[in-house]
Amino acid sequence: MIEIKNLCKSYGQGQAKIDVLKNIDLEIEDGKIICILGPSGSGKSTLLNIIGGIETIDRGEVNIAGENLASMSKKELESYRRDKLGFVFQFYNLISDLNILENIEVGKFLAKDPLDINNLVEDLGIKDQLYKYPNEVSGGQAQRTSIARALIKRPELLICDEPTGALDYESAKEVLSLIEKMNKTYKSTILIASHNIQISKMCDYILNIHNGMVKSYVKNDKKIQAKDVTW
Repeated sequence: MIEIKNLCKSYGQGQAKIDVLKNIDLEIEDGKIICILGPSGSGKSTLLNIIGGIETIDRGEVNIAGENLASMSKKELESYRRDKLGFVFQFYNLISDLNILENIEVGKFLAKDPLDINNLVEDLGIKDQLYKYPNEVSGGQAQRTSIARALIKRPELLICDEPTGALDYESAKEVLSLIEKMNKTYKSTILIASHNIQISKMCDYILNIHNGMVKSYVKNDKKIQAKDVTW
C-alpha cells in the first residue's frame, strides 16, 4: 500500500533550517492498523501530512498503491486526497455552522461511491445527534462525527492524527473500538499517530519515530482488541 524511500523533509533555511524527517524508509501493508509513536516534534504529524498529500517532500519517494506522490500535479493530488483518503484529527475540524448530518455529508459529496449514511451513523452511535450542532454534542460524539465524515468516502487509507488526544478515557476507548471495527468492516489501511503507547497494543505494526528518524518498525505479535486497551 505505502512504500517510502529515503524521505527527507525540512523547514526553514540557513541557520534556521530544521530537519524534521531524515532518510525515512518504510513499507506498510494493505489493510493493517499502524501505530506511529513518538514525542512531540518527532515528525509524526509531518509524516502523516506527507502521506496525505498535504505537504511536499525535499527528496525521496512516497509511493501509495504504486503512485509516486512527488510526481503528481496539484489536480492529481486533489483527486488522490478526495478519492483515497480519510482524515481524522485530534480537534475534530468540524464546521460549526453545519449540523452533524451536514458535516458528514461534506465527506459524502466528495465521494464517488459513498457508504450508506444511515448505516454508518447507526454503526457509530450518533443517529440521534444528526440535527445538533458541533457545540451541542460531547467530545466523543464530535470525534465520531469526524470519523463518519472520513469513512463515508470509503477510503482506502484512513489517517488519524492523535484521534483520542482531546477525549476523556471512556470516549477514547469508544473511538478506538470504532476505528478497529471500521478496519475489520471496510478493510481500510489505518495510520494512528499517538503519544499513548497503550494504543499500539491494538495495532498490527508499531512504528517508533524519534528525532525525525525511524527508531523501530515491528510487527505486534501480541495484538489485543481495542476494548482491552487500558491506561
